[in-house]
Amino acid sequence: MTERINVNSRSYRLPSVPTIIVCIDGCEQEYINQAIQAGKAPFLASLPAFGTVTAGDCVVPSFTNPNNLSIVCGAPPSVHGICGNFFFDQEANEEVLMNDAKYLRAPTILAELARAGQRVAVVTAKDKLRSLLGHQMKGICFSAEKADQVNLVEHGIENIVARVNMPVPPVYSAELSQFVFAAGLSLLNNERPDLMYLSTTDYVQHKHAPGTPEANAFYEMMDGYFSRYHELGAVVAITADHGMNAKTDAIGRPNIVFLQDLLDARYGQAFARVLLPITDPYVVHHGALGGYATIYLRDPESQRDVTAFLAGIAGVEAVFTRAQASEKFEVPQDRIGDLVVLGERLTVLGSAADKHDLTGLTVPLRSHGGLSEQRVPLIFNRKLVDVDDARRLRNFDVIDIALNHLG
Repeated sequence: MTERINVNSRSYRLPSVPTIIVCIDGCEQEYINQAIQAGKAPFLASLPAFGTVTAGDCVVPSFTNPNNLSIVCGAPPSVHGICGNFFFDQEANEEVLMNDAKYLRAPTILAELARAGQRVAVVTAKDKLRSLLGHQMKGICFSAEKADQVNLVEHGIENIVARVNMPVPPVYSAELSQFVFAAGLSLLNNERPDLMYLSTTDYVQHKHAPGTPEANAFYEMMDGYFSRYHELGAVVAITADHGMNAKTDAIGRPNIVFLQDLLDARYGQAFARVLLPITDPYVVHHGALGGYATIYLRDPESQRDVTAFLAGIAGVEAVFTRAQASEKFEVPQDRIGDLVVLGERLTVLGSAADKHDLTGLTVPLRSHGGLSEQRVPLIFNRKLVDVDDARRLRNFDVIDIALNHLG
C-alpha cells in the first residue's frame, strides 16, 4: 500500500519521482500565452500533448505571503493564518509584517514530508518567505536574495553560489528568479530531492506587460529550465500566487483611491485606520499600492454608513464586513479589520497620499490584490487523472494534484 501523509485534513501520497512545485510570482495567464505565441516557450507550448494545462483560483487577498503559504499548507488562510504580507496586531497595537513563523497556525506539507523521511528542498527568491516556508522543515531551505550567506547548519546546504555559477543578483531584477531555477537544477542533478518548492519574484510582471520583449525573455528563461527538469524525469507542477494587471488610466497615470484621505475628510482623523496588506520590505515596484485594503473603525457601529460611503467611490469594486470577508475569502476574522475593500481591475487602493513613495515607479503601475488577479495557471507535465470536472480548482491544490492525481 502506498505510504501517505495527512496534513490539514488532506491526504498526500509520498512522491514516487522527484516532484517540483513552481510558484511563479505574479503570473497572469496572458504572459504564458504571449510567450508561446512569440515562439519563446516551446516546452510550455508542447505540454497539451502529454501534460495538463488548466487554471484555478488563488487566495484573496491575491498577495504573495497568503498564497505561498496556502500552497504549501494545501489550505486557505482561515486554516494557516497568513492573510497578508502585513497586518495590524491588535494585541500588540501595532502594524507588523507577517514574515515571522509565529503567525503560522498550521503545519506545512513540506515539513510533514520531511518528517516522513522525504528529502525536501525550498528555494525562494526573496528572503521574506524563507522562514515561513521552511518552518519546522528538515532539509534544504534558502533564498536567492541571500544565497551568499547560505550555510550547512541553517540552510542545509553550502557553496550554492559557486555551484550555480551566478553572482547573487539584485533583489529588483529578473536574475533573482533565474537564480532560483538554476539552483533548482543543481539540486535536482545532485541532491535529487523528493519534493522541491521553487518560488520566484514578480519584479518583471510589475514592470512589463504580457507580450513585451522583457516579459517574453523572462518566460523564455523559465521555459528552458522547465524543459530541463522534465528531461531529468521530474514531475513539474506550475502555478502562481496571483495574477497582475495594469492599474492606470488611458494615458498611463496610476488610478489610485487614497482611502485614508477620503475617510479622514469625511469622518475626521483617527476615526478609521486603513491597512494595506500588500506592504512588505520590497515596495519600489508597486509603492505599497494594491487591490485590497482592510479598515479598522474606532466606532464599529458606524460600519453601515462607512460601507455605503466607500461603495459609492469610483474605483471601488466591493466592500465587505469582517464576517462577510472571512466567509467569502476564507481568511481569519481576528486578522482583518471591520471592513475589507476591493479595488476594481484598473484601480489600486492607498492609505494617505503622503504615505506612498511613487518615485520608484519608472513605468506605468501594475499591481494585484483583488478579485481581478485571482485566476492563475495550473500546469503539469503529466495528465490529470481522477479529478472531478465540477471541482473548483485552487492554486493550493497544486501539491494534491502533483502527488495524488497525475498519471
